Amino acid sequence: MKRALLVGIDQYDEFPPLSGCVNDVTALHPLLARNEDDSPNLDCRVAKAPQSGPGIHRDELLTMLDDLFAPGSDFALFYFAGHGAPQRGDVALATSDGTTTTPGVKFSEIIERIVDSEVKETVVVLDCCYSGGATTIAALGADRAILPKGTTVLTASRGDQVSLETASGRGQFSTYFEGALDGGAADVLGHVNVSGLYAYLAESFGAWEQRPTLKANIDRLHDIRVCNPRVPEPTLRKLTQWFPTPNHVFPLDPSFEPTAEPSHPENEAILAGLQKYRACRLIDPVDQEHLYYAAMNSTGCVLTPLGKRYWRLVKADRV
Repeated sequence: MKRALLVGIDQYDEFPPLSGCVNDVTALHPLLARNEDDSPNLDCRVAKAPQSGPGIHRDELLTMLDDLFAPGSDFALFYFAGHGAPQRGDVALATSDGTTTTPGVKFSEIIERIVDSEVKETVVVLDCCYSGGATTIAALGADRAILPKGTTVLTASRGDQVSLETASGRGQFSTYFEGALDGGAADVLGHVNVSGLYAYLAESFGAWEQRPTLKANIDRLHDIRVCNPRVPEPTLRKLTQWFPTPNHVFPLDPSFEPTAEPSHPENEAILAGLQKYRACRLIDPVDQEHLYYAAMNSTGCVLTPLGKRYWRLVKADRV
């Protein structure tokens, strides 16, 4: 049982309107609700407040958060796009009825609900200004200087930075987040987890731009989404067959290359699998730049450090 609450607020009574938050939720919803093979993923509840529509008020957001963290779910994801306001070391997620005195829901109020919840794993993704302030000691509580167990917080910027919107009406962070979910952050087997998401997002911003942050208190990496594997699992399991040891040199010769005559279908099928490995940086050709030349010049290929990692997973029956 996996739930997700996606909130995008463009409409504000006292703060300037935004133009990308509702668009961000609209773009992210199908990616979080379904895996790439169209199988169900997160059971999503969407709340959007466009500039011309009714807003989302503080009490309404708190009720939705109570529902998200209610019993009956093993995993919960909360995504918020909107204004963020610094609040004495904390950050408030601004709601449509927010004022300078009470902008909206403080992150410390969300932490209280996470602590009291029976949900074992929680991921919070914040695309708002000053979102990095969500994991300060003030936000977590002076008696709780670390995140609750099983909690991950991914933010669009540090606690002293704004989070930008693009000219096309999207949050810059959420645009990259969409690309990460859509396969950019997937590993060889297609798994997208918070570690891969953060690696993708951190590389997407330059040193002078807003910097995403990631803080977590977890002992496992749950999939946020599953994409189609870059290497089919049956092909990946052949790693230990084609490479009996991690340091084995797999010998190649012209019989593996489809253009060579006479044809050798079995070797050509192996080369097709090796080419998938090569595309994922699991192998390197020996003394050649391409597998084609490794075959035509009868050298071979070897596992890369990443390939050796997956070799060990296959050897341990974990793939």
